[in-house]
Amino acid sequence: MNIKEILNQPEGRRLEFKAELPEHSDLAKTVVAFVNDAGGDLYIGVADDPREVIGLDEDKLVAIEEKISNIIFDRCYPAILPEIKFISEENKHLIQVTVFRGSTPPYYLKEKGKLQGTFIRVGSTNRLADEAIISELERRRRNISFDSEVIPDKPVNDLNIDGFKAIFKEKTGEELSDQALRKLDLVKDMQGVEYPTNALILFSDDPLRNSLFHYAKVECARFKGVSIDDFIDQKSITTNIATQAEEAYNFVLRHINKGATVEGVYTVSRWEYPVKAIREAIRNAVVHRDYSLTGKDVKIAIYDDMVEITSPGLLPPSIDYAAMESRQSDARNKVIAPIFKRLGIIDQWGNGLKLIADELKEYPNIELRWKEVGLSFQLQFVRLDYLLNAERIKDVQQELQQELQQELQQELQQELQKTTLYSEVLRCIVSNALSRQGISLALGQKKVSGQLNKIIQKLIAHNLIERTIPEKPNHPAQKFRLTERGQLFLGLLAK
Repeated sequence: MNIKEILNQPEGRRLEFKAELPEHSDLAKTVVAFVNDAGGDLYIGVADDPREVIGLDEDKLVAIEEKISNIIFDRCYPAILPEIKFISEENKHLIQVTVFRGSTPPYYLKEKGKLQGTFIRVGSTNRLADEAIISELERRRRNISFDSEVIPDKPVNDLNIDGFKAIFKEKTGEELSDQALRKLDLVKDMQGVEYPTNALILFSDDPLRNSLFHYAKVECARFKGVSIDDFIDQKSITTNIATQAEEAYNFVLRHINKGATVEGVYTVSRWEYPVKAIREAIRNAVVHRDYSLTGKDVKIAIYDDMVEITSPGLLPPSIDYAAMESRQSDARNKVIAPIFKRLGIIDQWGNGLKLIADELKEYPNIELRWKEVGLSFQLQFVRLDYLLNAERIKDVQQELQQELQQELQQELQQELQKTTLYSEVLRCIVSNALSRQGISLALGQKKVSGQLNKIIQKLIAHNLIERTIPEKPNHPAQKFRLTERGQLFLGLLAK
């Protein structure tokens, strides 16, 4: 992106703006947070809220550059070597400080020390890292993963992995022998005794898994409407991680709709959401979540307007959802991910995001949104048609409200006070369309009266009910059903 495009971007994980040189500690925190994460750019001379190019005094640029270099050298450890450039925009002078992802984390403020001075980037803020995050940064420096660390609590021979062995045999056709466990880094030798790694504990059905990883589960919920106020169904998936993704996927299928569309001369069934993409997203959430973050589980929430998947752990620095078709691959869990591939749960490396992108092309009414929520990564499959429909209903409600206050209130409301037949007719056909005779019987009348005929005509005139065969008003099979306006009208009457 050029500088104009960058200046239009919101602050985030890799981008920050400052109107002037920050205080020493604030600058050092930002640099440390960037280098501990994906790297980033700090633009000095740009106000953020509201976004405005302020510029710096040209005569002071060199002095500011030296001050930035000195602050970073004096306050940050290990050594950080940023790239500092002078740039111009709108005839004003800016300084761009580019910080690259560090190879020897954790980086921290010298005067605070590692435990109190390590910062990470969360969204557009710098957050003090806790011990778990510092440990993860240290593992990154040593190029090892949390799932590969050994657990000396119980020898592998005493661990219940029968279920995992059965799944492995079913999916791969191979026995999960002692040799295979070693080859897959699921066990490690310590002083002549083989112990499981975190990965094998997570694949096991042993009580040790519940003890160490009680949070390694998937919480699923189907909510009523578009908020979490009321739920229709929920499920906690607490099985070993080899089966969690499919159980969660099946939960989603139970709570989304499948309709029919016509393609040429054929009628084809079609889910309302891109289910292959959702399945891939769920698998990614289980495979790539950060199992070192205690107390955090994968969450799948289904609302009327979207499916939302939240996975513990920030997105790996090398993954960019803005470039989904570029076949990106970065496995946080270096033991678990290859096993999921062997089991056929994940496809070839780098294909996952492209699969999601490809299926979304067939669903123009679904928008994929992503964001980091605290220390978690969240994907949302949003139904744009629902949002448009909600806006349309709101417009109709406003229109109807105005009419009620004017024409309907003056005319129909007055008649409603004289007889309850108007509202009774509407309530008769709330669930099912009825003929004149059907409405008459529902009202307890022996035959269709002249008054009922007048009421039906007036309700049609006000577009509160409609004919099921509008082109033939006198058709013998003619029935009447409630319109959207009629439904709203009944709701307003109830207030």
